[in-house]
Amino acid sequence: MYAKMSNRIISTVRRSVVLYLIGVCLALILHLLQIQRNVTLFPVEVIGSLMKSDWWVPPVCGAAAVVVGLLYPCIDTWLGKFPCYRVEWSNVMRCLAVFVGINHASAKIDFANNLQFSLTLAAMSIGLWWLFDRSRTGFGLALIVSFLATVVTQLLVYKGFYSYTEPDFLYVRSWIPCVFFSGGVTMGNIGRQLAVYEMEKEHKL
Repeated sequence: MYAKMSNRIISTVRRSVVLYLIGVCLALILHLLQIQRNVTLFPVEVIGSLMKSDWWVPPVCGAAAVVVGLLYPCIDTWLGKFPCYRVEWSNVMRCLAVFVGINHASAKIDFANNLQFSLTLAAMSIGLWWLFDRSRTGFGLALIVSFLATVVTQLLVYKGFYSYTEPDFLYVRSWIPCVFFSGGVTMGNIGRQLAVYEMEKEHKL
C-alpha cells in the first residue's frame, strides 16, 4: 500500500515537472509573439525594476499549466468519464501546434475590427476542442480556466503590471478569453496523456 502511494506521488511529481516546463516554454514563446506585435506593453518603471518586471510571467504560466494538466485527468477519474476522442501523443502534438498557431494568428493577422478577430479566434478555439477533446468535461474546464485567467489578467492590468494596446474588453483585448480557452484544452490534453502514460507504465511493472 505504501509502495503504491509512493509511486503515485512520484508519478504526480514527474507529471508536474513536465507540465511546468511545457507551460514555461509556451509562455516564453507566446509572450514574445505579443511583445513583437506590441500587443502588451510594460511601463518603464516596471521594466526597470527586477522585482516588478515580467520575469514572473513564465513561472506563473508554468504553475497554471501544472494545475490544469493535473486537474483534467483527476476530474475525468472522479466523474468516471473519459474523452471519446482517443488521446495519443501524435494528437497531443498536433493540438499543441494548433494552439501555438492560434496564438501566432492573434499576434500576426490584421482583421478589420476586434469583433471579427474575436469571433474568428473563438471559432478556432472551439474547433481545437472539437478536434482534440470533444468531452463535456474538457469544454467546461476550459471555460472555467478561460474565465479565471481573464479575470486575473484584468486585475494585473488594472494594477499596472502591464497593459494591452487598444483594449476593448474592460482592460484587455476581447480575444484573450479565446486564447486561454484553447490553452486550457491543450494543457488538459497533455495532462491526460501524461496520466495515461504513467498508468501504462505502472501496469507494465
